[in-house]
Amino acid sequence: MNNLAFATIDELRSALEKKEISSKELLNFHLERFSKYDKTIGSSLEIFNPDSIVAESAASGKLFAIPGIIKDNICQKNRITSCGSKILQNYSAPYDATAIARLKSAGAFLVGRANCDEFAMGSSTETSAYQKTMNPWDVSRVPGGSSGGSIAAVAAGFVPWALGSETGGSVRQPAAFCGIVGFKPTYGLISRYGLVAYASSFDQIGIATRTVKDTAHVLSVIAGHDERDSTTLQQPTKDYAATLNGKIKPGMRIGIIENALYAEGVDAQVVSAIEQAVKELERLGATIKRITLPVLDYSAAVYFILSRAEAASNLSRFDGVRYGLRVQKTNLEQMYAQTREQGFGKEVKARIMIGNYVLSVGHAGEFYVNAKKVQGLMRNAFNQAFEGVDLLVAPTHPAPAFKFGAFDENKLQMDLQDYFTCAMNITGIPAISIPCGMSSENLPIGFQLIAPHNGEELMLQTAHAFEKATPWHKKHPQGFGA
Repeated sequence: MNNLAFATIDELRSALEKKEISSKELLNFHLERFSKYDKTIGSSLEIFNPDSIVAESAASGKLFAIPGIIKDNICQKNRITSCGSKILQNYSAPYDATAIARLKSAGAFLVGRANCDEFAMGSSTETSAYQKTMNPWDVSRVPGGSSGGSIAAVAAGFVPWALGSETGGSVRQPAAFCGIVGFKPTYGLISRYGLVAYASSFDQIGIATRTVKDTAHVLSVIAGHDERDSTTLQQPTKDYAATLNGKIKPGMRIGIIENALYAEGVDAQVVSAIEQAVKELERLGATIKRITLPVLDYSAAVYFILSRAEAASNLSRFDGVRYGLRVQKTNLEQMYAQTREQGFGKEVKARIMIGNYVLSVGHAGEFYVNAKKVQGLMRNAFNQAFEGVDLLVAPTHPAPAFKFGAFDENKLQMDLQDYFTCAMNITGIPAISIPCGMSSENLPIGFQLIAPHNGEELMLQTAHAFEKATPWHKKHPQGFGA
């Protein structure tokens, strides 16, 4: 195999089956890539000892010996799970998340922990307590966030797949910035057991790969009901790759959300690339409809209020008593205060304070209750839209990856990086970001396909057909060998 670094899961499985490479050689190859290149990118917080990686995974299965990396807010038994935070820097998870247990049972090699924004709060992977992660296409630019470590590792060819997590678009947005596929499932399709909570009603484990079919392979392993997570859907497991035949469904109707595509501030290059993608979908047989979803204008505000409210509640458990860091003080109240003061970074503190404010007496009705009402309106608006179309198209991001520090003086603009993605987390519907072009500065551009609840099969089938007809998934950043 000439290009092992950027090979697909199917290509790696074929090489293993033909004994062109052994599982040990494949693992060492990918570990050496981290050793050689990750000093530049900073995608990983820890790469595990190879013997321990092999020992923890089954000796066969759908993903046998296929290496992947896990965002550092998903528990791996007897491994540190720091969530990119000092407050959990020495916390060793006593159990595997359900997704991790299923990956190990399928034989996947989990090579390490990927860097992330602290407690998944950020849009650039700049808020990790440990390091920044760079965009492999241009190291002066962010990879996006908060799953930037997972996404950068896949984009640079360190591993073929990774797990991230989504609260407002934290897999899709960095995937678009780095030119790979980023997938968010229907709420409840993948168990949240073992995913450290940020905003429980939005959080989902997501998948990052370089191709749609690779996403389908990983999803087939980790999706399905989990008795330890009562919010998981009651439905059997399935092979999501089985229906990927390079064609879209006959009679497919795709709606273009025009008030998103032509929203103020969207880069002209992003608009042009997505319009070309729409033409390709039409050429493949889809009927295109132009629609508007005015309720999208409220999504950022609703996300801002509800996610902070849930974050304030979820992070109250990190007080020095139950997990991680404890600052020794003789006074209990001082111990709480100093543990949280020293353990949390600025972004986390800001979100906790906002969350407590919107939940406080006198303000909960004004902010939280009204936001929940708008959330209901948004769900109804999407349901009505899907009565007329099968899938929706929208930008993943308003502009290509920005430079480090670009929004240091304008935090609101940083928060708006989730503008086109958070509506799917608010409404619980699935979406996938796919590469669809390159900017004049050689930076990737992506767009989203959005499906109704449980519409993953149709969405993946359509995304796969688009991918097979276009060259964007074959483009890789320079400087990371083969």
